[in-house]
Amino acid sequence: MDAKYNFADMGDRVVYVKSVDVAGLPDEVREAAGDREQLFAVHDSEGQQLALVADRDMAFILARQNDMQPVTVH
Repeated sequence: MDAKYNFADMGDRVVYVKSVDVAGLPDEVREAAGDREQLFAVHDSEGQQLALVADRDMAFILARQNDMQPVTVH
């Protein structure tokens, strides 16, 4: 990948996507997750969770539909 990004220019529009182990989530969320072992959380720059979705692609689509710039957190 040769693309260069200047994240400082994006301001508060950057959101962070990370995988979350279902086993560590509250009971009601684990039940709703069904047989999934991982979900994906979308967080703002302050670390507040904005969304929890079934897969990474959905997290990126959700962010972009809301005029946010998603970045993967490892």
